[in-house]
Amino acid sequence: MGRARHAFTLVEILIVVVILGILAALVVPSFASASDESRRTVFVTELRQFVDAAILYENIEGAPVPDLSTGETSEAWSRYVDAATWTAQTPIGGSWDAELNSFGVRSAIGVHFDDENTAKDDEYMLIIDRMIDDGDLEDGGFQRIADGRYYSVFR
Repeated sequence: MGRARHAFTLVEILIVVVILGILAALVVPSFASASDESRRTVFVTELRQFVDAAILYENIEGAPVPDLSTGETSEAWSRYVDAATWTAQTPIGGSWDAELNSFGVRSAIGVHFDDENTAKDDEYMLIIDRMIDDGDLEDGGFQRIADGRYYSVFR
């Protein structure tokens, strides 16, 4: 009688490694896509909160949110929003911004991509537009008002 075999051969180990590699290649893109979807969802949630704060600001202060430099806040605006969230990078990259009487809009809150490395294109932002508006970046409540600038526009 032969001896009982207690170890795996090199070929068996290589086959297992290859199978695990194939499974990993199939699963990792799914996680990346889910992560990107999560970032878009958080962005939309924060944008809605800032738009609600801007409406409240205008109702209480009697004037729209002032034109703020990208990623910066004012003392008055900080009373209505979490300043740390407002001045931080948005979940999808870029910086939060408020526009007043510029780029053809009276008042708007949105994201300004001023860094080519984190900038999102119209195709990416169209997905966000479909989540909160009409799926058209040229008009509606969410618009591209200039290159690298996507805003919820009021009035």
